[in-house]
Amino acid sequence: MRNLKLISAAVITAGFALASQAALAYNAGDAFVRGGYAKTDTGSGNGNVLGDELNVQNESGFTFGAGYLFTDKVGVELNSSEKFEHQLNTANAGDIGSIDRLPVNLLVNYYPLGGMDSRVQPYVGAGLNYTRFSGEPENVDVKASYGAIGQAGVDLAVTENILLNGYVSYADVDTDVRVGGDTVGKVDMNPVTIGGGVTYRF
Repeated sequence: MRNLKLISAAVITAGFALASQAALAYNAGDAFVRGGYAKTDTGSGNGNVLGDELNVQNESGFTFGAGYLFTDKVGVELNSSEKFEHQLNTANAGDIGSIDRLPVNLLVNYYPLGGMDSRVQPYVGAGLNYTRFSGEPENVDVKASYGAIGQAGVDLAVTENILLNGYVSYADVDTDVRVGGDTVGKVDMNPVTIGGGVTYRF
């Protein structure tokens, strides 16, 4: 009888453990919001202005987003950030001011461990990047850009609802620089963004 009680207790304990782990998995119908901080590396040789090589300096800022899972493994995410204020310089003229960049990304994410009993939930995603520029130097107009974006990240469940998040993304940003309606150059950059923060799932 004592052995039977011990076995029963072990089975019940294991059942609770499995249920707890299952609650940590991503499942169809899950929704989440995210907030964090990220650094964008713009690289070098980010286009040109009047034939002079343009460089857009790196910048950091706060990020936020929301998402929804249609199945255990596939979901959609919309994310953005505060405006990144990038300093600009050219090879010949040096410092020419700054510009604000506001990215908005719509991605489809794939979660290979979705539905599985794991605190660690990696994901990859791809989609569309919209980048709006503002705060240009006087008389300069930098048009909005549409391009592709890809990302890879991981969520680490701390509780059923709270997860730590880390990710890296790569976007294609390509647009014209105009003065008085005339095209005088191009912004051509592929920002790599590395970020981290907290995800709340509900």
